[in-house]
Amino acid sequence: MNYAVDPDIAVARTLPGTFYRDEGAYALARERVFARTWQWIGDSDDVAAPGSLSPREMLAGCLDEPLLLARDAAGTLRCMSNVCTHRANLLVAAPCRAEQIRCRYHSRRFDLAGRMTFMPEFREARDFPSASDHLPQVPFGELGSQLFASVEPAAPLDDFLGDVRSRLGWLPLHGFRHDASRDRDFEIQAHWALYVENYLEGLHIPFIHPALNQVLDFSRYRSELYRYANLQLAPARDGEPAFDLPRESPDHGQRIAAYYYWVFPNLMLNFYPWGLSLNLVQPHGIARTRIAFRTYVRDASKLDSGAGSGLDQVEMEDEEAVEAVQRGVRSRFYRHGRYSPAREQGVHHFHRLLAEFMAS
Repeated sequence: MNYAVDPDIAVARTLPGTFYRDEGAYALARERVFARTWQWIGDSDDVAAPGSLSPREMLAGCLDEPLLLARDAAGTLRCMSNVCTHRANLLVAAPCRAEQIRCRYHSRRFDLAGRMTFMPEFREARDFPSASDHLPQVPFGELGSQLFASVEPAAPLDDFLGDVRSRLGWLPLHGFRHDASRDRDFEIQAHWALYVENYLEGLHIPFIHPALNQVLDFSRYRSELYRYANLQLAPARDGEPAFDLPRESPDHGQRIAAYYYWVFPNLMLNFYPWGLSLNLVQPHGIARTRIAFRTYVRDASKLDSGAGSGLDQVEMEDEEAVEAVQRGVRSRFYRHGRYSPAREQGVHHFHRLLAEFMAS
């Protein structure tokens, strides 16, 4: 099916309702969208020391790709497959410290760079070992202490995150600290793309987020579009909490309540004066989605104030709306919608990227 979206938002129609109902489209997106983009795989806190190993799973419930982070004695951090190249046993089950990686099944061993170093009972094997016996290296990169990996990236990580780096380079991202007590996981009965669409437009804020609307200056709320990301810049009302922006910030002189970054296809980086609320959208089925909220604190004294407060309530309000839309897109009478040129540039951008990736 052709999911083309007109580049002119003033005349464009949204993705058809069939996109959210088609099991074939959902399966195709797994390989053409998620496997070719950069996925968040957690932070680097447990692999800070040489000799650290930490298993990760790339986009659980969708890609389910077992990965392994390893920091060698020289301090180099690598991301590689966590699957033994002999018989596909998972190698490392929990974070640990080690001088080598050893498979518990048949004792094949690898160094912390992923090179196979030992295998019993293979003396008679010809052309062994070969490059295919080493652990595959997985493309990965960092934003502060946050780590990202991809199966087969369509573009370098900087093409996805470079605009975040340049806009917020003044923030000490490595100094943000994970507060697990504030982490949340939510499961909704809706297509993953509907949740993303809801995030990407400010049009609904005055109607379903009354408390949030009281702290934002909605008249100056705006979106900025990049190649694989976009930003919703949320100015604060007079008297409400805002960033203390340094002179090197391109927004110096403005009162910004929040930077809402979305990175294609399923990551939200919400920066508040207190720190970062990172939201990962995890498809678990055509009408089932898990959203992981992870909290990284910069200034605890600013928690629970301004746009970065009451996040659980905002989430509940969003979920109610998204699940209602999920029921609506199943209607035989729904075909397409239209975009608000003033408020839905982000949704149009998202749909254009989806159509691009689904077609290639």
